[in-house]
Amino acid sequence: MIAPESNRRTAPASTIADPATDPATDLATDPADQSDEPVTTLRGARVEVDVGRAARVVSGVCLAAIAVTAVILLIAGIQKNQQITSLQRHGVPVRVTVSNCIGLMGGSGTNVAGYACTGTYTVNGHDYKQAIPGTALHQPGSTVQGVTVPGDPGLLSTPGQVAGDRASWRVFIAPAVLLVGLVVLVGIVIRRRSHRAEVEATSVPQPHVPAGTGGPGAR
Repeated sequence: MIAPESNRRTAPASTIADPATDPATDLATDPADQSDEPVTTLRGARVEVDVGRAARVVSGVCLAAIAVTAVILLIAGIQKNQQITSLQRHGVPVRVTVSNCIGLMGGSGTNVAGYACTGTYTVNGHDYKQAIPGTALHQPGSTVQGVTVPGDPGLLSTPGQVAGDRASWRVFIAPAVLLVGLVVLVGIVIRRRSHRAEVEATSVPQPHVPAGTGGPGAR
């Protein structure tokens, strides 16, 4: 006799994991993940500046700038005296034809303080164009008297300036002051560095030698 088939169906196995037993669910519901705190903290790079080294660099740059300025002023003074001497000893007259003039504004910008004129002249068959010394107004096409040196035709002056100029030691005052100041500053820097080295040397702790041992070499 065949037994009757049961009408009750077996429920299929569920593929949904139980949240209570699934480790993935435990990870997803970890209170640490629900925290409002950021996962990572971004911090800026820490910059450390050596104040002593920066001060030494700035001091070196300042000293170099003073030295360069003093040398430039010294060379300019020497050249000016040489030009005055050359014009007075070797100057020859030339006729300068005015090319154009440009007005020079004063401090307020409303008044004309003078004029800058240029002109052309011929020396040894060659034409030269230079600024005419002075601030006087000259009509374009007119001629003025100039003085130049055959060996240096680019140098142009006027008879009045040549007669009034003198080679002077005053052009060396500014570079001399700068050089003296430079020497003083260099001496101060050297003295401070020596003092700092002495302080660092005395601040180094000396090894303690117990009394009666006679030092490291004693037996």
